[in-house]
Amino acid sequence: MDTKYDEKNIGIGVDVDAFDSDGTSSVDTITALVNEDHQHEIKLRTMSWKKAAWLLAGDQVCLAIMAQTWSLSVLGWVPGILTMLIAGICFYITSLTMHKFIMKHPQIMDICDFGYYAFGKSTVAYHFSAFMLMANNIILIGFHVLTGAKILNTLSDHSTCTVVFSVITTIMGIVLSVPRTLHHVSFMSMFSATCMGLAILLFLVFAGIENAPGYGYLGDYPSAGSVHTYAFPPAGTTWVACMNAVLNITFLWVPQILFPSFIAEMERPQDFPKALVVLTGISAFLFVVPPAVGFRYLGQYSTAPAFGSLGVVAYKKASFAFVIVPTVVIGTIYAHVTAKFIYSKVMGKSRHAHSNTVVGWGAWIAVMAFIWFLAFIFAEIIPSMGDFLSLLGAAFDSFFGFIFFAVAYWQLYRSRLFSGTGRSFLTLFHVFVMGAGLFLLGPGLYAAVEAIITDYSAATTPAFSCANLAI
Repeated sequence: MDTKYDEKNIGIGVDVDAFDSDGTSSVDTITALVNEDHQHEIKLRTMSWKKAAWLLAGDQVCLAIMAQTWSLSVLGWVPGILTMLIAGICFYITSLTMHKFIMKHPQIMDICDFGYYAFGKSTVAYHFSAFMLMANNIILIGFHVLTGAKILNTLSDHSTCTVVFSVITTIMGIVLSVPRTLHHVSFMSMFSATCMGLAILLFLVFAGIENAPGYGYLGDYPSAGSVHTYAFPPAGTTWVACMNAVLNITFLWVPQILFPSFIAEMERPQDFPKALVVLTGISAFLFVVPPAVGFRYLGQYSTAPAFGSLGVVAYKKASFAFVIVPTVVIGTIYAHVTAKFIYSKVMGKSRHAHSNTVVGWGAWIAVMAFIWFLAFIFAEIIPSMGDFLSLLGAAFDSFFGFIFFAVAYWQLYRSRLFSGTGRSFLTLFHVFVMGAGLFLLGPGLYAAVEAIITDYSAATTPAFSCANLAI
């Protein structure tokens, strides 16, 4: 048997039922794993729950928040806010389920290991999860390369070819990705979340003080009439548009693909729920309030991101400028998790994996540069990255935000699914989670593909184009 999954070698034979009562056996295993890690020159399991909270916030406080105003403009107040609240509740409960499952199997290092154990130690599930991890993350990094190019285009009034801006963003990402522990990346996340918070605050101020928005997908103001909002989708809204708006919301609420990697570098993984509470509180506010305020002032002129709807160019530049920091830092977080997965396969258990050697650092930087290079290629050849993010939300987040955790819940409690009122409620809730995941995987995937087909049928930007991408 592969030593990766040999429970004798990793010391895991944890009794699930015994841990449900006191958790002693799992805590002992965690202590042993931490002690082993701290014998290495490069120590990974060093994050406190506070640092983990900053890392989570750095990942979640992102530009996608500013796309939620557009989602509300498609869905209207009632379906839009309900979707946000339901997605938030699902996020919190499934994240707790994920943590509970990892505490049963503390040797889990990433979402691939999670899939392996959740699906009954299936190597097929492991390799499928590995493919989805790399595809999801590399395309997401590509999205951040493209976003960086858009920001630099906007700030410089398209002073040079867009490809040059993409190269600049890529180089910045590689440099920031050099640190080999998430403990160090968490410091960047503090700055990232702060800058995104400032960008959101400035947007809200500018949207409130300007006389009218400047532009929307229906045309320049006031071609679509005076600004107004509505409770439900306006007449003529297609099912594909509604589904993409829902995917846009769920995409923001499904970052769990990274969580096992974050937990694996905590000194006390059992404290992760504390960081999760902090993140959920921040997310519940930022994912609902700013988009709602933005919809109130932009109405049917809402764009994604909402900065593009501002009528005064100086307002647009002043608020959008701060987004360059979270754009690069969040790309760094995804690159770090992806690189660590590949690096662990390349280095295995050699001393270079945990030591400051030329070979170790050379391999790490080479892997990181390769990931950012692939992301750069994706950013240049995909005609509409927004539609491909909807595709990611349907194809990957359906698993990593819903299906995986419904299966993990079943593995945890299959012998007592209805052993009490609370357990019965949670069981039914996870049945709903499974249904939601399958819905996103079916109709949601169909809607995302339809949007991409529509983009390709129209005029598209050629690969490696110098075209102006300013918002």
